[in-house]
Amino acid sequence: MGSSLERLFSRQIVDGPDLVGPTVQQVSRSRRQKAAFVVLAAILAVVGASAGAYYFAMRPETLRIAVGPQNSDDVRVVQALTQAFTRDHNSVRLRPVLTDGALGSASALAEGKADLAVIRGDLEVPKNAQAVAVLRKNVAVLWVPTRPKSEAKAKKKAAVKITAIGQLAGKRIGIIGRTQANVNLLKVVLQQYGVDPAKVDIVQFSTGEVAEAIKDQKVDAFLAAGPVNSKITADAIAASTKEGGMPTFLAIDSAEAIAQNHPMYEASEIPAGVFGGAPARPEDEVKTISFSHHIVARKDLPEPTVSAFTRQLFAIRQTVMNEFPLAAKIETPDTDKDAAIPVHPGAAAYVDGEEKTFLDRYSDYIWWSLMGASALGSIGAWFAGYLRKDERTNNSWLRERLLDMIATARRSDSTDELDAMQVEADNILRDTLTCFENGAIEEGTLTAFNIALEQFHNAVADRKALLALAPQIPPRANVQLLAGSGS
Repeated sequence: MGSSLERLFSRQIVDGPDLVGPTVQQVSRSRRQKAAFVVLAAILAVVGASAGAYYFAMRPETLRIAVGPQNSDDVRVVQALTQAFTRDHNSVRLRPVLTDGALGSASALAEGKADLAVIRGDLEVPKNAQAVAVLRKNVAVLWVPTRPKSEAKAKKKAAVKITAIGQLAGKRIGIIGRTQANVNLLKVVLQQYGVDPAKVDIVQFSTGEVAEAIKDQKVDAFLAAGPVNSKITADAIAASTKEGGMPTFLAIDSAEAIAQNHPMYEASEIPAGVFGGAPARPEDEVKTISFSHHIVARKDLPEPTVSAFTRQLFAIRQTVMNEFPLAAKIETPDTDKDAAIPVHPGAAAYVDGEEKTFLDRYSDYIWWSLMGASALGSIGAWFAGYLRKDERTNNSWLRERLLDMIATARRSDSTDELDAMQVEADNILRDTLTCFENGAIEEGTLTAFNIALEQFHNAVADRKALLALAPQIPPRANVQLLAGSGS
């Protein structure tokens, strides 16, 4: 095949001065280079698409988390988590959205202004919220502050020491924190003991400067709701304790009954000495009720995203706990179907050990992408072949024309006619080589064309040689030859 193509081109260089075409090696090299460029471009396209898909699948995703109020324990924990996620270059990052409290955080989640939120379990949970983790357990602490000794002696006969919740009727009660949720909590407790909340004077203090705020207030009792080891509660108890006295802690002995009537609450205990002091505060264990602060996510938040966040949260908890001890209270959510707050499928997958890997999540997409690429390749090949259909048809007609020219050349009596056919053959050759380079015809078709072209060259060369000899033959010899042939 190679030698015959070389003869084809060398013959054209000699017989066709109008065409100085490329050699066989140049044509083959050009085709190989184009094929290599096409293959390289396809590989780069696939690698680029894969890299792009991997980047978009694995790029860090920032979730907005609503939390409040300012300077609260919840805000400190979330800020510690935010810094830890960024420091460790995790796939999920946090951006705190500060609110005025748990109620504002719940509203932000419900309105789509946040992806995550820290909410209280004793408040109305947004319909689009699902549990991700229990941030902490909170206990209700009720205590009666000490009075200065001078004041206590002056009112010794008139004052009645408060030792039970039922004695709070008509009293002034201070609540640590300005959220309405703590007021609702107090009302639940008072109603359980038959105390009309309307007959109680309630005053609320900010958590930001609790010690200074309650230092000189005339309050008969205080209520605080927070973690057992909350610094805010401990500071409030210390500020309400005067002249080394001992505050009186009011036990909620009906905690179990409250939990039965209000499922968002649980019966709990305040450990002895948890608030420090000497003597210890409280001196003995005190019964109370508790409720949870939850990290919840929007229901429509993707399952892989929530799974990744939950995994990061519990993986980094130990590190954050060293900087902020309250992080030790973070627990996994309740995955039971009858849980007060339904668990998010992403968090449940992590807790139950069913979290999907990258291939598990995207195997279907990868498979269908490969199938789609294969189908597109087939369609592209068919379309390219369809576009070259006319080119192949035209080349077939030119090849037939070349065969007809062979017969015409053998009958021609004019050198000019033969030269004209030679020019036409050159043009047919040019068109055929272009088709070959474009992939419209195969090497087998080019071989057949080569055979036809060689036959045409032979026919033209033989006819030109015969026409060149014809004038040198004497007329009489021609007549004798004709006569001889007639006999």
